[in-house]
Amino acid sequence: MTIERRVADVFTFYRNFQNVPRFLGDVMTSEQIGPVTFRWTIRGPLGVRLSSTVRLTEERTNQLLRYETTALPGMKTHWTVRFAPGSAPGRTEVHEVLKTPFGRLGRIALSLVGKPPAAEVAANLCRLKQLLETGEVTDTEHAVAGKFGRRSAAHHHPD
Repeated sequence: MTIERRVADVFTFYRNFQNVPRFLGDVMTSEQIGPVTFRWTIRGPLGVRLSSTVRLTEERTNQLLRYETTALPGMKTHWTVRFAPGSAPGRTEVHEVLKTPFGRLGRIALSLVGKPPAAEVAANLCRLKQLLETGEVTDTEHAVAGKFGRRSAAHHHPD
């Protein structure tokens, strides 16, 4: 995903894990509980609320973030996010890889409950781009209903 912002701006925004609920489709809150550890509240399939502890495992300023859930070995979800200067000044290339538990079987299971990992990553990066370039998120693909966009405001009646 190419984002029309400087690498340092994109990296700094993403690295502040307090910002992730602003663009990740199912993360509702992110609370810092340690120097590199965060508790995410996630709304899963059928509206189920889950809490997950996420730990930053590697950081190279303006280049790379790796983080993972703190589940049992073999049950962890891993993310690798790379940041690189784009083809023109002021542009950043962001590349994200998500590894789910149980490999291919895990990806299939997530897809069956409406959470295909590749599509979710793409939608999350699209929202990150929108947020950093325009200041608002309108893309609602693979997100909790009503979390982003104007639809929730349009359906709200004060009386």
